[in-house]
Amino acid sequence: MAAGTPSNPIKKIQLVRIAHVWYKHENAEAAKKFALDFGFVETAQIGKTTFYRGYGTEPFALAIEAADKTEFGGAAFVVESEEDLVHATKILPKECRPTEVHEMKDVPGGGKRVTFYDPVDGFPFHLVHGQTPVALEDPGFPLLKFNYPTEKNRGPNQFQRFKKRPAPVHKLGHFGMCVTNFAKCFEFYTTYFNFFPSELVHTEQGVNNTVFFRLDRGDELVDHHCFFFFEGPKMHVHHSSFETHDFDAQVLGHDWLRHQGYTNCWGVGRHVMGSQIFDYWFDPSGFIMEHYVDGDLLDMREPTHHTKAAPDNLHVWGPEVPATFLQ
Repeated sequence: MAAGTPSNPIKKIQLVRIAHVWYKHENAEAAKKFALDFGFVETAQIGKTTFYRGYGTEPFALAIEAADKTEFGGAAFVVESEEDLVHATKILPKECRPTEVHEMKDVPGGGKRVTFYDPVDGFPFHLVHGQTPVALEDPGFPLLKFNYPTEKNRGPNQFQRFKKRPAPVHKLGHFGMCVTNFAKCFEFYTTYFNFFPSELVHTEQGVNNTVFFRLDRGDELVDHHCFFFFEGPKMHVHHSSFETHDFDAQVLGHDWLRHQGYTNCWGVGRHVMGSQIFDYWFDPSGFIMEHYVDGDLLDMREPTHHTKAAPDNLHVWGPEVPATFLQ
């Protein structure tokens, strides 16, 4: 465990939800075009960074920064109070190099932030509070009624007709990392934050090497996971995942991205852990971005599930898992 970890239980930093991810691109123009084709809406350009929102209430879900080096700039979680930001500056181990609480002057929504760095692999992680939400927008898709063999829910002379278009992003759902020391990372994130393992995946020898974390919010329903990581030889971001409206919107988005010439990573298929219908794409810099729909919602009555690592545990239908996804 990282040096400086208290031996006694400590007050955990209370996370409320995941908010946004930050990516740095050498070819920012290509990344920005992909963002629009993926279903984001540009909301501001400030300096070298362009911000994109979904149709939910977060002021932005994705930031694309023009940079000299292509790299992941970290994910941000909303904390329960400004006190949690102050608390983070005091209790996080020194190797996390937490910043002081500071104003976010150059981002949509404003608010305050603390940035720290993962104590094992050094990737950035942001804590934010006080951002001003934006109005919920209409994604332009109806709430569909489906006709089943013995149950017809759509009225007479009513049609299901769609226009070709990107899949509209609603919100950021989760992100994932490859880390070089699973045990140390697991201990750190469960010691200092209200992360709770929805799923733990173990090897043939019974050693855990993957976790899907949800937030412990008591009786509040939360996404099956908002953060996951697995152990590998080299640290890197695995993917960021964004919710879209429904399955039709997702597959319309799949076709839109295919016709624009982008490379599909894996999908469309249905996960086992989390249950989401997934569709993974490579952006022009090689980062993996996912559209998902129909994920599980859990509260703290649901215990941790333990699963042996195997390709069949990743999906129940869809294409076979490609080697590029497991890297």
